[in-house]
Amino acid sequence: MNAGDASQDAIARPDALAASTRGLYRFPPEARLHRPSEFAAALKGRRLARGAFFVLTSAAAAPGQDTARLGLIIAKRFAPHASTRNAIKRAIRESFRMTRHTLPVADYVVRLNARVPEGSLTHIKRTTRDEADGHFRRVKR
Repeated sequence: MNAGDASQDAIARPDALAASTRGLYRFPPEARLHRPSEFAAALKGRRLARGAFFVLTSAAAAPGQDTARLGLIIAKRFAPHASTRNAIKRAIRESFRMTRHTLPVADYVVRLNARVPEGSLTHIKRTTRDEADGHFRRVKR
């Protein structure tokens, strides 16, 4: 092993702080809604926020649930292009992933309720992220 290999190994290995926060910002399967019955229960719950494009609803957590969970409903009639729907989902998931540990334990569903205007994906992602961040900030209060 030469000196170059040792320095590369040190760079590739994360430090203790990064390792301790890595699990905090993950989006594991237990943080997602999977079954239609879970989505239906969350949609019957309280409407927490409504913005220009999205409605955030929530239902109480199931017994034994220890983390907030997210479900997304992004209809093709409001975002006709698959790339647009995927970009919207990624932006909302990222917002949830960064705030999940501060949210109350519950099931949340974000539903697209207005047609997304034509524009660049960058603009759509930025607009989506800003609105999702605002909704999740409102829930934290």
